[in-house]
Amino acid sequence: MTTETSFPRQYSRTLRYSLGAPRSFTVAPDGTRVAFLRSRSGTDRANLLWVLDVATGRERVAADPAVLLGSGEEDLSPAERARRERSREGSAGVVGYATDAAAESAAFALSGRLFTAGLRDGDPARELPVPGPVLDPRPAPDGRHIAYATTRGDLRVVAADGTGDRPLAEPEADGVTWGQAEFIAQEEMDRSRGFWWAPEGDRLLAARVDDTPVQRWWIADPANPAATPAQVGYPAAGTPNAEVTLSVLGLDGSRTDVDWDRASHPYLARVHWSAGGPPLLLVQARDQRSQRVLALDPATGATRILHADEDPAWLDLFPGVPAWTPDGRLVRIADEGGARVLVVGDRVLTGAALHLHAVLDIGADDVLVTASAGEEAAEPELGEIHVLRVGATGTARLSAQPGRHSAVRSGDVTVLVSADLEHPGSRVRVLRDGTPVTGIASHAETPVIGTAVRLVAAGKRGIPCAVLLPTGYDRDRDGLLPVLMDPYGGPHGQRVVAAHNAHLTSQWFADQGFAVVVADGRGTPGRSPAWEKAIAFDLAAVTLEDQVTALHALAEEFPLDLDRVGIRGWSYGGYLAALAVLRRPDVFHAAVSGAPVTDWRLYDTHYTERYLGHPAERPDVYDSQSLIADAPALTRPLMLVHGLADDNVVAAHTLRLSSALLAAGRPHTVLPLSGVTHMTPQEQVAENLLLLQVDFLKRSLNP
Repeated sequence: MTTETSFPRQYSRTLRYSLGAPRSFTVAPDGTRVAFLRSRSGTDRANLLWVLDVATGRERVAADPAVLLGSGEEDLSPAERARRERSREGSAGVVGYATDAAAESAAFALSGRLFTAGLRDGDPARELPVPGPVLDPRPAPDGRHIAYATTRGDLRVVAADGTGDRPLAEPEADGVTWGQAEFIAQEEMDRSRGFWWAPEGDRLLAARVDDTPVQRWWIADPANPAATPAQVGYPAAGTPNAEVTLSVLGLDGSRTDVDWDRASHPYLARVHWSAGGPPLLLVQARDQRSQRVLALDPATGATRILHADEDPAWLDLFPGVPAWTPDGRLVRIADEGGARVLVVGDRVLTGAALHLHAVLDIGADDVLVTASAGEEAAEPELGEIHVLRVGATGTARLSAQPGRHSAVRSGDVTVLVSADLEHPGSRVRVLRDGTPVTGIASHAETPVIGTAVRLVAAGKRGIPCAVLLPTGYDRDRDGLLPVLMDPYGGPHGQRVVAAHNAHLTSQWFADQGFAVVVADGRGTPGRSPAWEKAIAFDLAAVTLEDQVTALHALAEEFPLDLDRVGIRGWSYGGYLAALAVLRRPDVFHAAVSGAPVTDWRLYDTHYTERYLGHPAERPDVYDSQSLIADAPALTRPLMLVHGLADDNVVAAHTLRLSSALLAAGRPHTVLPLSGVTHMTPQEQVAENLLLLQVDFLKRSLNP
């Protein structure tokens, strides 16, 4: 006799159906093989390193953590746990790897130990005995050496055969690290790296981070009072950041410090070093309204400005740029003429019909990008992202079917990853010159529920929305439904997407008897620069207004009971949920607020100051965005949920709001999660959170 698996349990056990799905692809330049990560099943957290033979479609295991570690158990350093938290990495085993330029060998860390694996000839994976714990090992382009950072703060190099291990740079004092990205680079800039090899493999460009100016906070575990609180450096809005510098470190022991105007542009956002030209640095002003693309002379450390950008709101960062073409032209993504466009050299190659997301690869004749439909697109293609080849003669779409697509390319081989609304998970196809030649199987579990989502544009602004009704809903029989708004609703969080699995949780809530609405209002990505930047200096009013607008517009078409409206969200969505019942109780009747920011002075510099400015310069803005002063206005049921080990949105946010609510005599519910971080990877916690939320919402909306 078998017991049917519930959606909350399966969703939690499979890490949101990510386990068993292939990922982290590397295409060999000669087109013969593709390296990737994948676990053996949809419930196995341990990733193996695999190699696909493109000609035959056969796969082989290049590295198995269970074999390499014996027991398969991992021992992670605090630094490695922090790196995984920053990248929202919940799996185990090989979670990242790097290859030489020819993709003949790979390097990776397991339990702080350094391993290599042959990708071409099938050489067995082996450990290199080096001082650890090891972080972020990376082979030189020629494959002769491997550089790696350590938790002690030094940056080291070892020959590929395991000999000659030595430091390239060592910390001069406590709080200094070499070759690692600082907190805000990892959390907010999408820069996880701290060193970059020269194309010739004879030197590296390395970041030196001095974390001592950053204020110290302590993350305690109240459920274990004997445990020492963890000390973390947290650069809250208005406080000092880490000091980041760069040096060119030669394998011969030389060191050349890099010079740029760090007083005006202290943020090191991007580094690119390829054969197309000198190393490129993208540096930003602290307010992120000014940035410079710098060319570096690695022999002298001198820099010169190649390009400068200014924006009265802020300047976004994009994956894959700035970079060089093979013939030495600068590739950028820029906001020009109201559109987000691709610029190569001095030519703008795309217009307002496309909204650029990322540069994936730069070839001799084209640039491979991801983009969605822009404001002047012939068809809106709601929630879709496509892979396109952009060249001097025009643009060609590589992804033919509706959905969300991404790709990895080298030479004439492309790995195309596609998701759509009709099919669970993603499909991975390997193309040669645009023609499919093989695929890579997914071992991810099939969800026990399906989705029936409608993507619509709501109201005069055309707010992108997803609407989900209970499976089998009949309007004549069931009438109007209580509404559950289920947004993220803020920067960098697009929820209305043309992908099946993205809507599974919303569908499960719908099947509990709700009409679920997901609305991507102004401030969310994927539409236009003006749409994203409409929230400048006023997150609260704009994002909340668009949730209300979408709700009321959809009620004209869908069976929404506007007298029973709940809202739930996590992180920015948690902020928006609490904001909704505090400031618009006439519209929202109950809220579940998970890991909310309640006082923006407690959130980090790079994110918060981008949207709200510096708190010393705009104190009124910070006051208007805080939820603390709104506490006396609470008249609706509110559940606050927070992981006590969260080092991104610390638990003080929820505790301060709860204290203010208590002081005002306002009843509310607080659910503290002991030992849980911002991403709640624990299976039982994730499962029960869904069950507790739906129980709270049903009781609150059906008294």
